[in-house]
Amino acid sequence: MTDRAPEVATEPLRPADELGEPRPPVHAGMTTMMLGALGVVFGDIGTSPLYALQTVFAVPAVRPDEAGVYGVISLVFWTITLIVSVKFVLLIMRADNHGEGGIMALVALVRGVEVRSRHRTFLLIALGIFGASLFYGDGMITPAISVLSAVEGLEVAAPALGSYVVPITLAILTALFAVQRFGTSKVARAFGPVMAVWFTLLGVSGLVHVVSNPGVLRSLSPVYAAAFLVDHVGIALPALGAIVLTVTGAEALYADMGHFGVTPIRRAWFAIVFPALVLNYMGQGAIVLSDPQAVANPFFLMFPGWAHIPMVLLATVAAVIASQAVISGAFSVTRQAVQMGFLPRLTVLHTGSDVGQVYVPAVNWLLFVAVAGLVVGFGSSQSLAGAYGIAVTGTLAIDTLLFFFVARALWHRPLWLVVTGAAFFLTIDLAFFGANIPKVVHGGWFPLLVAVLVFVLLSTWQRGRQIVAHNRTKIEGPLDEFVAEVRGSDGVFRAPHTGVYLNANAATTPLALRENLRHNDTVHENVLILSVQTIDVPHVRESKRFVVDEMGYRDDGICQITARFGFQDYIDVPAVLARSVEQIELDVDLDHASYFVSRTTVVATRAPGMRRWRKRLFVIVLRNAADPVRYFRLPDDRTAVLGAHIDL
Repeated sequence: MTDRAPEVATEPLRPADELGEPRPPVHAGMTTMMLGALGVVFGDIGTSPLYALQTVFAVPAVRPDEAGVYGVISLVFWTITLIVSVKFVLLIMRADNHGEGGIMALVALVRGVEVRSRHRTFLLIALGIFGASLFYGDGMITPAISVLSAVEGLEVAAPALGSYVVPITLAILTALFAVQRFGTSKVARAFGPVMAVWFTLLGVSGLVHVVSNPGVLRSLSPVYAAAFLVDHVGIALPALGAIVLTVTGAEALYADMGHFGVTPIRRAWFAIVFPALVLNYMGQGAIVLSDPQAVANPFFLMFPGWAHIPMVLLATVAAVIASQAVISGAFSVTRQAVQMGFLPRLTVLHTGSDVGQVYVPAVNWLLFVAVAGLVVGFGSSQSLAGAYGIAVTGTLAIDTLLFFFVARALWHRPLWLVVTGAAFFLTIDLAFFGANIPKVVHGGWFPLLVAVLVFVLLSTWQRGRQIVAHNRTKIEGPLDEFVAEVRGSDGVFRAPHTGVYLNANAATTPLALRENLRHNDTVHENVLILSVQTIDVPHVRESKRFVVDEMGYRDDGICQITARFGFQDYIDVPAVLARSVEQIELDVDLDHASYFVSRTTVVATRAPGMRRWRKRLFVIVLRNAADPVRYFRLPDDRTAVLGAHIDL
């Protein structure tokens, strides 16, 4: 009679599509969801009217005459229509990863595609990671330019206060980053109504000036956009480089779709945001036509003198909301990057009951230092606008490439349709990107530098992990051979209670478990080996969370558990084990279980696989990774950490 367990005890790993948790139905009313989307999704693009047209007319030779104004407003209208309304809202938002969006979701979709050319997949993933890296540059510039442009309204309302713009901006930003650790769930409830008032005022103020100068409605015709580009060849590129600022925040529509769903975002865009933005830009064009001097600050000059101070206050609140959305987005992208293996474990604090309400201290204060440096270094929103375009246009082009790859490889759309669509939108994206290249020397270098540094960090960590995992596997040895060794040895002392060993590779022996046997000839009476896997889906179905493997035997007290999580799931090892013990036939006492973590000391060597300086960078980052005891929520008083050396 055999002690081996039947083969059916082990469930094979399934494709990510079978494991993913479907997006739960939305129980809140559509109006509530649309209001919430206004406060979170559209904050960035909603504050673009503060500085976009002002920056366009600051381009030399863009005259505030009829041809110039009609051409600029026409370009603005068709830019918003094609990039935001068509590309993002109608097309790219279809490419969701189990209800979640954003460039990391696109990367996850690309990683799941099986193609013949690994090099092509690697290139696309690398592009996606670079796009995510550009997002950090955007996350640094958005708070600086949004709050600066809002506070600059003081120069219109009270010119004597102009010298206080930078100090006031720094004070507001300091307070904003300081409160991140408390969470923003309560404050966020007011974001929607505030932004509803903001968009209402955008639309009404624009409509008033359009009614007084209805000729500006002609700018809706693409003829004026084409005529401007043809007649102003010498200034077309600089103008396009400024016009792209009208679509900053388009990525947020896609990135935040998991919070509100596609339908509320689409309805809020077409019913409220899009009309309000178009009316406001046309209103700014109308006031410039009536008073060419208004190009100095067309947004605030749309309002009567008595309304300047209230609008400065409201614009500042709207800018803070826009900044909050980007900061929260940076936290979410960081958390997803950690879960997907592109960053080491970082301290991630949950600030609310929602799994998406997270705070990453390291990212928060790095962003703050960078944002404060931008405010002091550039001093005005107009100067900072040059740095903004590169980050936005680079991300737009990468989104287009990844989306149409997914459309072809996953959805099997006709090749002619994919090529045509990609060529059309890439032409637009690359035209805007090319228009911003001259800005590199005037500040555009900053987001590129940030993106390159972040990309190097992400790619180095990913490659280093692969090398370390390969070398570690050699040291750990196969788990099934270790189990056979324990069963065949009479001199092994089986200590009472339960030992829980965390191990990244489900097929190998945890270093702590192997060292305990080698040095002490001891193995716990009950051994649970837990491997945490992150799947390329946001959330894993609870019914598919665990794979329990009794390693071929039921009487040796050793069990291997694979716990699978999505890249947005909350990882709590004790809670995971408490839910998995129902599938285990061992007498497990988790209340008195001892946890063992293998902490490796990586040594940079001259072995091939990665350049020496990247190995050193990997080691530095590894030393600053979050404590695994805290990261996996292990009990401090019952956790032991055993070390080992691994060559890189």
